[in-house]
Amino acid sequence: MAETLQLNSTFLRPTFFILTGFPGLGSAQTWLTLVFGPIYLLALLGNGALLAVVWIDSTLHQPMFLLLAILAATDLGLATSIAPGLLAVLWLGPRSVPYAVCLVQMFFVHALTAMESGVLLAMACDRAAAIGRPLHYPVLVTKACVGYAALALALKAVAIVVPFPLLVAKFEHFQAKTIGHTYCAHMAVVELVVGNTQANNLYGLALSLAISGMDILGITGSYGLIAHAVLQLPTPEARAKAFGTCSSHICVILAFYIPGLFSYLTHRFGHHTVPKPVHILLSNIYLLLPPALNPLIYGARTKQIRDRLLETFTFRKSPL
Repeated sequence: MAETLQLNSTFLRPTFFILTGFPGLGSAQTWLTLVFGPIYLLALLGNGALLAVVWIDSTLHQPMFLLLAILAATDLGLATSIAPGLLAVLWLGPRSVPYAVCLVQMFFVHALTAMESGVLLAMACDRAAAIGRPLHYPVLVTKACVGYAALALALKAVAIVVPFPLLVAKFEHFQAKTIGHTYCAHMAVVELVVGNTQANNLYGLALSLAISGMDILGITGSYGLIAHAVLQLPTPEARAKAFGTCSSHICVILAFYIPGLFSYLTHRFGHHTVPKPVHILLSNIYLLLPPALNPLIYGARTKQIRDRLLETFTFRKSPL
């Protein structure tokens, strides 16, 4: 009887959802466009410039820079998967999103996040091979190897994230069609479902722990090997130079995982103590801040890229 009443108070799968942005902020959330607008613009310009420089300059067609180009392409996709809709909600107010489009956005957001984590692991392995086995590095890590790694990471991301929209699509009844979020996050949509969502919750938790946990373990292991190799070098200057080649990557890792850790902890353990607008703010920062910071970090700290960017945008001729 209770189940019948519950179904009568809901409706069949909606043809669209309504994204409302930050609950409780109302028109005040318009001011957040002054924050997220420049962040998205910086992500577009920075990653676009990195991709252009690596594409144009044949001297940068090396594994390290090809991995950086893959990271930049992933960042462009990740930022673009949510930023246009986010800015539209903040500036114009609640907007409708077709049901199918919502599931597609859900897939791309989570798949590109998994892809980025995997690329960071691949970059850590690349640095470990370059520093630990410098004489064998050209044989161990080739351009073809980078291509196969990128394909494997993409296939893995697709395979593990496809169940997200499929698990949502199996439900026929929803409590509402209004999503109190800025994009179609998996758990934000699941909260509207009428039925047993235990599989969704468990898969989301397991996936978060498996992807981030395994990648972080791999990155930690790679840097353990790097530290061991560097400490074997004979002079402080050599050790400092070797560590310097990893500094940009370490900064990128921190920029990706620290906001992600805060977002995860507040969502899982601060559900009743942290206001929902804070949850949503941290979620958007986690997805948009790394794509904006990564080009700045590599552009400022990698000499080859910095010099090539200066030559390109100041129209100076390269020395013969």
